[in-house]
Formats: sequence, structure tokens, C-alpha cells
Amino acid sequence: MSADLGVDLWIKRDDLTGFALGGNKGRKLEYLLGEAIEQGADVVVTCGALQSNFIRQLGAACAVAGIRCLAAVMALPYEDSPAIGTRLTERGGNVWIDELAGVDLRIMPDGTWETLYAAAEELALAEEVSGKQVYRVPIGGSSPRGAYGFVKAAEEIAEQADPFDWIVFASSSGSTHTGLQYGLKGTETKILGIACDPEPEIADDFAILAEHLDALLGTSKGLTAKDFQLDFRFVGDGYGTYGPSTIAAIKRLVRSEGVFLDPIYSGKAFEGLLALVAEGTVRGRVLFWHTGGIPALFAMS
Repeated sequence: MSADLGVDLWIKRDDLTGFALGGNKGRKLEYLLGEAIEQGADVVVTCGALQSNFIRQLGAACAVAGIRCLAAVMALPYEDSPAIGTRLTERGGNVWIDELAGVDLRIMPDGTWETLYAAAEELALAEEVSGKQVYRVPIGGSSPRGAYGFVKAAEEIAEQADPFDWIVFASSSGSTHTGLQYGLKGTETKILGIACDPEPEIADDFAILAEHLDALLGTSKGLTAKDFQLDFRFVGDGYGTYGPSTIAAIKRLVRSEGVFLDPIYSGKAFEGLLALVAEGTVRGRVLFWHTGGIPALFAMS
């Protein structure tokens, strides 16, 4: 693929992290579940899309720790209006794995993200009323501790390889993007997130997350929304959907390197990388951060 594209392409294989079929979420869970255990949590409450990669790994981690996992989910949440386009099925893939892990999925009709967040909070409050110790986990594990997992990931990549000109990856709820930007601030490496959510204001959320990370670590990186480079051209028909151009990018990497991507996150990110290389924006020594999500391939329509 390097020869084909004319760049020195590397892949960070977070799809091979191992735990619960792999993915970047394991880096966040190391710190999130550690805190849940320290607090004596009886139940972890979260929310997300029905085919969430995060809920899959969170559910397995909770099972190992002996903590119940309760998740409010919608097949396809949205910001303002329902996304059109091809979506994942409501069976198979991560849903089946959730069931194997014992996740208590509370499936709701599709609605807005705010409706989903409110439903998760209602579940958490009901558990507390019943006397349970609840540990709340935001969508995708995008809390300061979740982002810290990727500050450590930035340190890891600095130890593993010489500096890269670019790091490109799928950007969504923000902890991956925030952690990498935070950890590599001040270096020559450009951090580029291919957005999987059609929400231009998400960089503001990342900046708030970075501010909380400052407080957690007692540092002052002072990241603002302008520090987060995002490309929104590859979202397609909306969050949780995919189209022919993403599938073409997935096929191209499979048939060149035998590496599989998922259609919702990493596939879109690689589609973006291919386009950015072709237009001359991304060049030189390039790291594609494979965030995982492979089970979604088994829930494609």
C-alpha cells in the first residue's frame, strides 16, 4: 500500500488489542473500570448505538470485574433528524457479543442523542434509588479518564517508532482525538481526525474534554477547538451509516494488506486517508490508527 500511495504508510493495530475482540476502547477501559472498582460500583450505566463497539468491550470488562453493565441504546441515534442511508442490522455483530457478555441492553426507539442521554440518566437514578452504587460512563467512554488512555497511547507510539508526519484516524465522541492531540502537542506530528459524526461543533466538546484532562493531570496544555483538525467530508449520509465509497476503501486495504476495517469508523477514516493522500494534503511518513470495530462487519445489511 505504501508503494501504491507514494507515502510511508504504517498502521497502529488497535484492532489487535485482544480483549473482547479488540479495539481502541480497551485503552479507555483500563482507567474507567479501575475507577469503577475503586468506588465499589455494583452497576455501570452507559448509552450508545445498538451496535456500539464501546458497549461490547465495556460489557465484557464489567463481566470480568463482576459488575453489572446496563446500557440504554437506540439502533441509530441522531442529532437533529434521522440519518438516511445504509445502516447496520439490529442483530448479529456487537449485539450478539453483548448478549454473550451479559450486558443488560435497554433498547429504545430511535431519537436524538439528548433523549438517549436522558434515558441513561433515568436508568442510573433508578438503580441508585434501589440502593445500588452506580458508576456512570459517558458515550464512547469519552471522559477525562478515557482520554487519558490515549494520552498514554501517544506516549506508546513515541516509544515504538520514529516521529510521523501525520496520524490519521476515525474521530467521533472525542476521547481518542483529545488524548492523541493532548499527548502529542508541541511535536511536529499533525493529528487529523476523519469525522464520523456530522456535527461541526464537536471540536468545542473536545476542547472541554481537554480542559477536564488538564484538571485531572494537574497540567495546563490549554487546548482550544482550533487545535483539533477534523475533516467532515467522509461522514456520508450520517452517523452510523455507510456507502459504496467506504466499502471500496475497505476492499482496497483488504486486497492489498489483508487488513479489515469496519464500515462505521475505521473504513470512513481510511476512505478519508486515501482521498487526502491523492489530493496531496497528507504525505511523508503516515500512521493510520486502526481503532477496531471489526464485529460490525457481521452486522452489515
